[in-house]
Amino acid sequence: MTQDTTRAAVTASGSGSGGVQSVQRVLDLLEIVASGGGQMAVGEIAAASSIPLPTIHRLLHTLVERGYMRQLPNRRYALGFRLVPLGIAAHAVVGATAQAMLSELVQQLGETANLAILSGDHAEYVAQVPSHHAMRMFTEVGRRVEMHCTGVGKALLAQLDEHQVHTIVDRVGMPAYTPHTLTTEPQLDAALAVIRQQGYALDEQEQETGVRCVAVPIPAGPASWMAVSVSGPLTRMTDDVVERAVPLLQSAAARIADELAGATQ
Repeated sequence: MTQDTTRAAVTASGSGSGGVQSVQRVLDLLEIVASGGGQMAVGEIAAASSIPLPTIHRLLHTLVERGYMRQLPNRRYALGFRLVPLGIAAHAVVGATAQAMLSELVQQLGETANLAILSGDHAEYVAQVPSHHAMRMFTEVGRRVEMHCTGVGKALLAQLDEHQVHTIVDRVGMPAYTPHTLTTEPQLDAALAVIRQQGYALDEQEQETGVRCVAVPIPAGPASWMAVSVSGPLTRMTDDVVERAVPLLQSAAARIADELAGATQ
């Protein structure tokens, strides 16, 4: 089982916040299977969740009946086809707006712009507009990355409380990818305190040597933690570019939040 199959900490932690437990558990199962590559054995699902096995069987049975999950001939469970139109509808609401704003950031700053969401214990890229430079940063949409070493990840973590952050870190760890990676919880706590105060996060070659990223949280509320960023080679992502990027990113984040709020009213 990979790190991406770990249970969605923040989703599950909402069980005491007024949500309906059965609905939260269904959403947990869908997110777990999605994080596991789209299909998993029931034992893998159980290992990645805190849901009792008999309850998992009942929920999976209902999801299969409704078409949101499929049981394959090898008895593994896979995401169902009824999720596809939901994804298309969601992209129609958010995707066009996000792509337009990311394109605007690329025009203004010249570097790759990204939109990411909190997905389980990881940050997941859901939209990107690449830089026009020959040498540019590229991350495929749908890729999940660890949060302690990425700009979008730290911008997402900064929206959570200390307990939620430590729960995630305890499960996935803080592996070092470069000499610059934060590898201890006190280092991460200190960095998140700065991010909350200044309103933006930096990836200072923490995931990949020679790459710098600046990201800001999107104030969309606990139902959809999000972040927007620009990233590029260290040689081009100078302090001047970062200083210029922050207010542009914050403006884009506020506009995306407004669009999301309008879409749900």
